[in-house]
Amino acid sequence: MQVSAKGILKMSKREMPKIARSKQQGFSLVEVLIALIIMSVGMLGIASLYVQSMQAGRTSLFRHNAVTLAGDVADRIRANRTAGVVYETPAGADNNCIIAGATCSAPQMALQDILVWQLQATDTLPNGQVVVVFDNTVAPPTYTITVTWDEPGLPPNTYEIQVPISGI
Repeated sequence: MQVSAKGILKMSKREMPKIARSKQQGFSLVEVLIALIIMSVGMLGIASLYVQSMQAGRTSLFRHNAVTLAGDVADRIRANRTAGVVYETPAGADNNCIIAGATCSAPQMALQDILVWQLQATDTLPNGQVVVVFDNTVAPPTYTITVTWDEPGLPPNTYEIQVPISGI
């Protein structure tokens, strides 16, 4: 060691402590493995969130189809209000009532409507079914429309509306 004119100690490179010369030169293998584990847990969380969002989107689409179908059924019933209990029939019939100029009675039109919405239910919903119950013991008479469908991994879903028909 040397002392300068200003009283500062100077060290040569040989005299420097060994601690100052040993420097870390990168990441250790343990640090890399820990970072990889943390990142893989995060990626699994993102994948799980993606799957849940896909399921929610599918459920939303089916519910939208059920609400639209129930609205269509209600509109058809309002247009043919005198058919009454004929709408409770589980199977419809093709009576060619949708052809322009065709003359159909109220029961024939109701059977045509049932056929149309049962086809719509099976086309737009998995195991889709429409059930209509007519209650003429209340004033005004009321139709209860129930749309049911299945989704994988969930119990059967149901959407139900009541349609009061006045002026019968």
